[in-house]
Amino acid sequence: MLFAGKKALVTGAASGIGRATAIRFAAEGASLTIGDRNLAGLEETAAMIAAASGTAPVVQAYDATDYASCRALVDTAAREGLDIVCNIAGLLKWGRSETFAAEDFDLLMHVNATSVFVICQAAMPHLLKSKGNIVNTASTAALQGQPYNAAYSASKHAVAAITKGLAIEYAAAGVRINAVCPGHVITPMTENTPPPEGVDWALMMRNAPKLLDGSCAPEDIAEMFAFLASDKARKITGSLFTVDGGQLAG
Repeated sequence: MLFAGKKALVTGAASGIGRATAIRFAAEGASLTIGDRNLAGLEETAAMIAAASGTAPVVQAYDATDYASCRALVDTAAREGLDIVCNIAGLLKWGRSETFAAEDFDLLMHVNATSVFVICQAAMPHLLKSKGNIVNTASTAALQGQPYNAAYSASKHAVAAITKGLAIEYAAAGVRINAVCPGHVITPMTENTPPPEGVDWALMMRNAPKLLDGSCAPEDIAEMFAFLASDKARKITGSLFTVDGGQLAG
């Protein structure tokens, strides 16, 4: 098993990529703490893990806009040590840039970027002890311009920068930090957050997956999280890995 004896924190685990990653890690033997603002969804994930793997993750609701709440989640996850952190919780909001509210821009930055930094910061003393690693969630939006998505893209550019900066800072100490950059993934968040009305769909489709059979499933992204968090990736740090069906290929 990839994660036998390892203790891992997975955020955003109430649905989508976070849920798939938590299930994948549990199947590989990880002792899990799972966090999300959606407690009911977390409990569903925990029940799925128990049914599939016979283990019971620690469940803790938290608020990604409340940095004390972020730190408390890490404290819970690290009570008996911590080896892996998967920062997957996030928020998506489309909008025309000329009317996009500054308050919504701030919210996206808080949830998608600042909370990631705070969790990494709180986890680092534990990861320095365990020589552990962090896998963050960036996006293809961090690597290309996307119409009606400038604010979200900015938040994911920030995640990419956090990932690379921390990787350089802590490489000599043996802590790895990488990020996954998903393309379009079919999740409750993406399905329930459509682009604004009246968009230029020809412009939108420039960013559609091109080479493979359409959008990714959460399980496709979870496989990359599992690889990067495992010892198979022991020589990889400071890297951004796309799982996007060829979206960025051309």
